[in-house]
Amino acid sequence: MATLTLGRLPLAGKIGVGAVLCTLLGVAYYVLLHTDVAARIDREKYQTSNLEAELSRQRQSQASYFADRDELAMRQQKQRELNKILPTDTEAATFLSALQAVSNISGIDLKAWTPMDEVPQAFFAKVPMRLQITGRFHQIAKFVYEVGKQDRIINMENLELGDPKLEGEDVVLKASCLATTFHLLKKPATPAAGTPAAGGK
Repeated sequence: MATLTLGRLPLAGKIGVGAVLCTLLGVAYYVLLHTDVAARIDREKYQTSNLEAELSRQRQSQASYFADRDELAMRQQKQRELNKILPTDTEAATFLSALQAVSNISGIDLKAWTPMDEVPQAFFAKVPMRLQITGRFHQIAKFVYEVGKQDRIINMENLELGDPKLEGEDVVLKASCLATTFHLLKKPATPAAGTPAAGGK
């Protein structure tokens, strides 16, 4: 059997063989290179899509965090303001300090103060203090007015005026009254589940 060599082929045969080889090389390129590149592109697109979705979730979480943080700050500010109006503790020293500051503004003389026992109510307790003051009528009236402007709730009750004395051109009065403020009662601790109540076995 004679061996057919490329040199003995006619021109058309040589062109045909070259075309076949080119076709095979093109197929090999497509299979080996193009398919691999396309797969990489698809993987990158998939990863990019996942990253964009994760970024969107992170942005939503960040926005939610900022909203929660701002709400917490607002609630804390409101709580501080409420604590000024109705604190959770007696704060007797702060109560007395407020009365002394108002007495200085009003020009009265705060002669004596006598703390009295608290009077518990359903959700709060009354904190009364008996006051003895002296001053001119308009000074006493200003004292009562300024007390009502304080952040903390303070009621002025049972105001009694008497013993007028003439000092120069002014009439100085002695007054006694009951200044009452309030504070919230703390809720008793709730026993944990399974913990027996006091006195239980």
